[in-house]
Amino acid sequence: MENIKELTNKEQLIEAYPVMKQLRTDLTEDMYFELLTQMIEEGYHLFALYDEEKLVSLAGLSWRTNFYNKKHIYIYDLITDASGRSRGYGERLLTFIHDWGKENGAEFVALESGIQRKDAHRFYEEKLNYDKWCYSFRKTL
Repeated sequence: MENIKELTNKEQLIEAYPVMKQLRTDLTEDMYFELLTQMIEEGYHLFALYDEEKLVSLAGLSWRTNFYNKKHIYIYDLITDASGRSRGYGERLLTFIHDWGKENGAEFVALESGIQRKDAHRFYEEKLNYDKWCYSFRKTL
């Protein structure tokens, strides 16, 4: 049986680290907790999908407001454990986030995906009807 919940206590956040590490490969456990503590203080939420009590997928997000997306959810992290990929977990977790966002006043859900992640792009566009509408740029300081 599947269950989706927001991770709020230390035990849950510890349990999430090995899955998050599959997405954020340079993340040490110490760095994970240091950054996560600050991110939560700034409004970050981490949701997990469990299948038979096993954490299989994560979505990390926060609420944002700006001129072009109005009030929206920004997804920073989306990952399904390697052992559970192609089983629909990511789609079910994102569908939950879409419904949760709409119920709470979001006009959009936005995310970025690395240029090289072509399979992820197909997933967002073809399975979930996301629009690819801009490029994102950054500069190392």
